[in-house]
Amino acid sequence: MKVLIVYDSVSPSKMTKSVAQTIGETLKERGIEADTRHYEEVEKSAVLNFDCVIAGAPTMAFQMSKGMAQFLDDLKGMDFKGKRAAGFDTQMQTRISGNAAKGIEKKLEDLGFAIFKPHLVVYVERKTKDTWQFKDGEVEKIKNWAQEATSALTG
Repeated sequence: MKVLIVYDSVSPSKMTKSVAQTIGETLKERGIEADTRHYEEVEKSAVLNFDCVIAGAPTMAFQMSKGMAQFLDDLKGMDFKGKRAAGFDTQMQTRISGNAAKGIEKKLEDLGFAIFKPHLVVYVERKTKDTWQFKDGEVEKIKNWAQEATSALTG
């Protein structure tokens, strides 16, 4: 099982990158071959070499980052039938923040991927003017989600 964890991360704190890396490390600890990359480092045709794609981005203006949206749009026309996928996002916990992960999931489904696990939402909060941190309990939530993803992929 080869899994690509592809992400966009825009804040100086790189919170979404940290989520992607935590997912990748957790999958590797459980014997899954995982490759974690920023979307700009991924050759579009190379996505076909993976059995599963886990894609994530920050929620920005109620939706996924423009970079992730463009990356997924650029995969149109490729055959992903029989491959699995899931989405995740980072966002502030407010009543009106939107949800990038839902949009990512929809684009993955439209590309022909089978969603194997409901998306992960990771909450962040501002620490200082220019830095962000995970809210309490979020790192454990990421690891638990990745452990459940491992079971879903191998079970």
